[in-house]
Amino acid sequence: MDSKKQTSANAQQSRDAQPPPPRGAQPQGALSFEQALGQLEAIVDSMESGETPLAEMLVKFEEGTKLLKVCEARLKDAEMKIELLKKQKNGDASFAGFPVADRE
Repeated sequence: MDSKKQTSANAQQSRDAQPPPPRGAQPQGALSFEQALGQLEAIVDSMESGETPLAEMLVKFEEGTKLLKVCEARLKDAEMKIELLKKQKNGDASFAGFPVADRE
């Protein structure tokens, strides 16, 4: 195979290996709860439409699973902050620092 055909074949394999992220998508770790939930709802709507090909549905399902984990992590963090506020003895509304584990 000549070098032009080889380069073209390699470029095609690279494109096929991983789907591009959605336009305007942020890294999932940087998403707020509301952003992750909005993207998850859009994925569900798209999948429920019945117009999504199977291969694309699998990609969307995987992305949706990751977004669900982001939502769960954000909710757990909020729950921890609420518990810290409830446990304060003097009644002041201030947050104590605590480590947040990366849940991805």
